[in-house]
Amino acid sequence: MITDIEMILSKGESYTVEFKESADKSISDEVCAFANASGGKIYVGISDENKIIGADTSNSARSRLQDTINKVEPHLSIKMEVHDNIIVVDVPEGTNKPYSSPNGFFLRSGPNSQKLDRNGIIEFLQTEGKIIYDYIIDDNYLIDDNFNDTEYQRFLKKAKISNVLPREVMLKNLDCADDASNGALCFTNAGLLFFRDNSENVRFDFCHVVCVLYKGTDKVYIIDAKHLNGSIMQNIDDAIVFLKRNLRLSYEIKTARRKSILEIPEDALREAVTNAVCHRDNFEKGARVMVEIFDDRVEITNPGGAPKGITKENFGTTSIARNPVVASLLHRADYIERMGTGINRMIDAMLAAGLKKPIFQTEGYFFKVVFERPNPNADAGTAIGSDRTAIEPGDRESAVLDYLKLHGKGKSADFTKLLGLSAQRVREILQEMAGSGLIGKHGDKRHTYYTAKVSNIDLL
Repeated sequence: MITDIEMILSKGESYTVEFKESADKSISDEVCAFANASGGKIYVGISDENKIIGADTSNSARSRLQDTINKVEPHLSIKMEVHDNIIVVDVPEGTNKPYSSPNGFFLRSGPNSQKLDRNGIIEFLQTEGKIIYDYIIDDNYLIDDNFNDTEYQRFLKKAKISNVLPREVMLKNLDCADDASNGALCFTNAGLLFFRDNSENVRFDFCHVVCVLYKGTDKVYIIDAKHLNGSIMQNIDDAIVFLKRNLRLSYEIKTARRKSILEIPEDALREAVTNAVCHRDNFEKGARVMVEIFDDRVEITNPGGAPKGITKENFGTTSIARNPVVASLLHRADYIERMGTGINRMIDAMLAAGLKKPIFQTEGYFFKVVFERPNPNADAGTAIGSDRTAIEPGDRESAVLDYLKLHGKGKSADFTKLLGLSAQRVREILQEMAGSGLIGKHGDKRHTYYTAKVSNIDLL
């Protein structure tokens, strides 16, 4: 033990080690701090200069020390040992956080114990999952005044729930509504995210999804951007539409029928977007879910990092929901499986497409999934997997419509590459389709472009 003490003295105080000259009343603060963190040891009888000065190790002194420790609430079982003239108090990580001493709430931060102020206590409770955003009732939002029936009916359909119970009963059963202190039926936060009237968006702009298409590999030149401010389900669906519109679409031609292929598998993208929306830290109001497309990659980011309890060892195999009601509703609507399979589903989808595994960045406050785009310099709409380079005549109109559905608009040159025909023949096909109302034609001469529908409004 002497050798161990000498080694501990040489390293000094740390996140799990505290030195005390004597067993004064402040030791309850240190016990509280360790219990609220990851546990640690308090060495009584060592000075601030890391010198052994010894402590009173008599039975009466140890009894007084135990009485001081017993003032930590809730009760905490600790081990106390005596080594020569040093008392070692071994404090485990608490299983019933938060713990408080007579002087307040304390938390270990590096080699120091910090007293938590009001905001610190709230943040700690949120981090430990003692306050769950989903269940909080918002008495400012009465069901009758702020209800989006369209989203409610869409959820019931997706979840295959029969619309036989009264709306109020169903919302309570789904943890989306409850009685407020004033007796009125109000939304919970989870209910607001799914079923609020979208005409009121200012307060909920933190849960919007921002989609951006950049030119190049840096966040400098923005080509396209969308700010999605609908319900959770609508935001997921719209983010996928944005991705499909701005990623390359290829055609595999092996038989008389062609198969359209998105450069990054839609299953992987949908899993990443849903994961980001489902697990974002909804207490964080200063950051949003980001869906960003660069020339060489796609990044999908959410604030909050990996949920507490997810480690490097169990990452990808363990399911822990930061927002349990949101996760439950998305599971009912068949957006997620809740089996801890999401990470591996993304990996499997990429490998099955012959692409690199996605990169998962979990360190820090943000969780990010990065998909590397294949062939960054390739053109969109190229034919692959066959010796033939042109799409069959009967499929040309369908190919044009598919392209416009994904990309929003296109120029004649885009369809020349897509169809494998001369520029003159492509212009003729586009003119015929525009004349019959299948597509819209906009601009003139070199600035002409086409959209999926006849409209004077640029769809982008």
